[in-house]
Amino acid sequence: MTGWVDGTRTLDTGTAETPSPPAGLSVRCRGLVHLYRTFDGHDVVALQGVDVDIKAGERVAFLGPSGSGKSTLLTLFGGVQRPSAGQIFLGEDEISRMSEKSLARIRARRVSTMLQGPSRNLLSYATARQNLGFAKLAMAPRDRRQARGDAELLTQMGLTNQANQVVATMSGGQRQRLALACAVVSNPALLLADEPTSQLSHQDRDEVLDLIHSLGDEFGTTILVVTHQPEVAQTFPRTISMLGGRVGSEGRDGAEYVVVGKEGVLHLPAYVAHDWPPGTLVRVEPERRDRVLLTKPTEEAESERSFDGTAGAG
Repeated sequence: MTGWVDGTRTLDTGTAETPSPPAGLSVRCRGLVHLYRTFDGHDVVALQGVDVDIKAGERVAFLGPSGSGKSTLLTLFGGVQRPSAGQIFLGEDEISRMSEKSLARIRARRVSTMLQGPSRNLLSYATARQNLGFAKLAMAPRDRRQARGDAELLTQMGLTNQANQVVATMSGGQRQRLALACAVVSNPALLLADEPTSQLSHQDRDEVLDLIHSLGDEFGTTILVVTHQPEVAQTFPRTISMLGGRVGSEGRDGAEYVVVGKEGVLHLPAYVAHDWPPGTLVRVEPERRDRVLLTKPTEEAESERSFDGTAGAG
């Protein structure tokens, strides 16, 4: 087992057995729509017909600016909110139509959510060990014996020396690593993390990311992370970019793909859209079944087209 002690990666060669966690959980949604009402009574569309397929054990980063819908999507996957329309499946279970009791059971046993900012995940007046104890209270009594040991988790997170330290006196990186420890103490099949590296130094960010990826490598946990930082998203095997409540593009192993939406809509990458603003005329030229060429006509071609159209009209 890998871990961090005083900023150095370590290998635990002990013989103590770790309880086997459940396998990763697949996530699938179809036609997901979510609206919310503002204080002044206006309805805002946060998600517009989102379709996503994530295999069990995948690690995916949802990348986008503030207001793109990525955090809303995460809360829907975690069962914290209900979608206005559409379906969500965790494994074979459709949670979008599930009773509150059944949904609470899945959340307690298979899903863990790490909210944005350590203060939303931790009790600032309690110690690291006490916070882990509180996190276990959310588990069903019969499942607590499968929880990971405090000493094991604190060692893996590089917090051995902070076991009895009050959270309020910890550094930002230490708090975030403790928040991650509390999120995985139950051995979840699905880990949802909203901006887990925000407001961290580069070193703390890299340590938290390394720990997140080690969980995926070690346990096969399905990990979905929301971020607005491209450098964070690039560390994940798959990136889903969101804009305006829709999936705009995907990146896999360093290659970027545009996702064809309903009615053939394409969301161009930002660096392309900058030069091709709304209203730009684009010529679509299918070269073969697996390749389509999009070209922007030259000004000369547009002038000729306008002249020919005027002449034909007369």
